[in-house]
Amino acid sequence: MKGQTKNTGVLVLLMLAGVVLGGFLADLLKNVPGLGILSYGRDFGMTSPLVLDFDVLSLQFGCNIRFTLAGILGIAVAIWIYRKM
Repeated sequence: MKGQTKNTGVLVLLMLAGVVLGGFLADLLKNVPGLGILSYGRDFGMTSPLVLDFDVLSLQFGCNIRFTLAGILGIAVAIWIYRKM
């Protein structure tokens, strides 16, 4: 249909699937000669969690994201698939 806008939620889900599958592939291929470069990446986030202790209740907050080359390629493929839809 001409003039129909694409759903941004679909793009976000595709990108999330791409980064998860890319990270999975990076883990699988890290010991394969020639393809181990795909597992190269950096960690971003909090190394130790933020702890709120109220004697009765203790809350811990933390977030850590690992970007690998395979994950970035997965995001690129997800964007390509979204544009082809």
